[in-house]
Amino acid sequence: MSSPMTEQGATRMRSDERRALVLEAATRVFGERGYHGATTDAVAREAGVSQPYVVRMFGGKEAMFLAVLDRAIDRILGAFEADIVALEAEGRASDEDAVSACLGRSYVDLLGDRGLLLSLMQAFMLGSEPVVGRHAREGFRRVYAYLRERVGLDPDAAQDFLSRGMLLNTVVGLRMVDDYESDANVHELLDELLPTKIDVLLALRGDAT
Repeated sequence: MSSPMTEQGATRMRSDERRALVLEAATRVFGERGYHGATTDAVAREAGVSQPYVVRMFGGKEAMFLAVLDRAIDRILGAFEADIVALEAEGRASDEDAVSACLGRSYVDLLGDRGLLLSLMQAFMLGSEPVVGRHAREGFRRVYAYLRERVGLDPDAAQDFLSRGMLLNTVVGLRMVDDYESDANVHELLDELLPTKIDVLLALRGDAT
């Protein structure tokens, strides 16, 4: 758990900084507890502020979850865009294999933002919720459109990339890494999924709450 933000300290920050810190806490809480299990009180405790402070900032749990979802999509696309710009500077932006590998590594690195990928999974399971479901679908469309239009992946490559991302989300949500040393099949699965980034996943074992 990160250092709590006291309300006295929060008043000295800019409003966007205060909002960012509370959203980081909300991302962790939603990722760990799910949408229905999370509360504004739990987010407040994680952030080290009062529950009324959180409600004043977001207006309620649903609005806060939508902000968490937007933050997750923005972080993903921001990381991808940095990769594409770098590949363009190197003259490798047309190499589909290099692009997919680079974006995949960046997606794995987002595991360091605890709860971010799991919050996405929570959102994707809420398709029947009128507001959250619509927002989640739009977020997913943004990612797909980015892969097709900005990155230039064809439909098959874009779907393959998204499939691997969903598999990563699943193994993280299931904490498959807990069985990495004890189960040969899990060891093989994770080594194949993360050939150069297995250390990132193994580090999550120290984040259990």
